[in-house]
Amino acid sequence: MNPAEKRIGIGIAPATLMILLAAILIIICITALMLGQLRIPPMTILEILASRVFPIEPTWEPTLESVLFDVRLPRLLAGLLVGAGLSISGAAFQGLFRNPLVSPHILGVSAGAGLGAALAILFFSSILAIQVLSFTFGLAAVLMTVGLARVYRTTPVLMLVLSGIIVGALFSACTSLLKYIADPLNNMPSIVFWLLGSLNNASNKDLAIVGPVILSGIIILLLIRWRINLLAMGEENARALGVDTGRLTALIIICSTMISAASVSISGIIGWIGLVIPHIGRLLVGPDNKRLLPVVALVGASYLITVDTIARTAMESEIPIGILTALVGAPIFAYLLKKSRPGW
Repeated sequence: MNPAEKRIGIGIAPATLMILLAAILIIICITALMLGQLRIPPMTILEILASRVFPIEPTWEPTLESVLFDVRLPRLLAGLLVGAGLSISGAAFQGLFRNPLVSPHILGVSAGAGLGAALAILFFSSILAIQVLSFTFGLAAVLMTVGLARVYRTTPVLMLVLSGIIVGALFSACTSLLKYIADPLNNMPSIVFWLLGSLNNASNKDLAIVGPVILSGIIILLLIRWRINLLAMGEENARALGVDTGRLTALIIICSTMISAASVSISGIIGWIGLVIPHIGRLLVGPDNKRLLPVVALVGASYLITVDTIARTAMESEIPIGILTALVGAPIFAYLLKKSRPGW
């Protein structure tokens, strides 16, 4: 048997699993484009999409085309990027720090990026300012977490998690202070709704600014995913194999922080994805990051689009995604902890 086709995890060949996950993602995407207050038949969706490439005579109402291209398609693309990006950044952080409890949220990246976004909403009201400040504060948060954890030489994994909790609490307190001093009629509702997480404000303009940032971070992490396996062996072993651990660690942190901060700037804080999805990926294909990162990208994108579809169709008013991901993610994570073997 070809080693690349060796059955691992749930007993499915990796290539077959990738095709299956890709097919599931396509079905979920078509379903998301169909559902809403205005339902669009799947054949009409395909015809409208094809009309942008081929000369097809319109047989549908112009309203359907406007809803598809101006509302649902940007939201779908944002869900794909954010879901895949948060999942990959979570898996990269867990591989880098050799800790299955690490995620952008626990390391304080989300809290730092949220503070940056809140500052931008309060003082600038610009998507570019939100992006810049989210990335700056997100990077500052993870650097503070890593620096604080290295102060103590004992139990580095525990100190990393505790340091992330401390830094996250600090930035969350600052965000709460901003909400307290913000205008209760204008700025504060925007900040609160933003921090709850939603893809409702995703637009083609936002995707043009934020999309390349998230996509470039995902591509870089996918290209260096085999090197994350070397870092998981420990810094000394990685150096012995000729890896510049300092430069590689910095690259992974910057890319993961860039993805998380850019995601916050377009969707707000969406928790649990970067923590739960990598665990699901390891159950499917094992801990090898060469297989794990592509799988978690597909699973994370499918998961977030599914949750977003439920959030906007389950009730008359839209439910914030951050609430649903916490309600769904916490029980799933508890189940995974029960089923998984302890240790890394």
